[in-house]
Amino acid sequence: MSVIKIIIIGLFIFVFFSLFQALRMMRTPEKSVLMSRFIARRLLFSVIIFIVILLSVAFGLITPNPRPY
Repeated sequence: MSVIKIIIIGLFIFVFFSLFQALRMMRTPEKSVLMSRFIARRLLFSVIIFIVILLSVAFGLITPNPRPY
């Protein structure tokens, strides 16, 4: 398994962790600022995952599946 795939998997785990942290903050209304920080962090790391995948495909570090037709 390449290093890029490990980085992407680690970022996905962090995104899900931030999602569940924001879910936990939703139960307490006075901590809505913290919830927005976790959601913003989740969005930021989702964008980073997207950019890493695009750059990895562009530089040939990972190869996408071939077209089915």
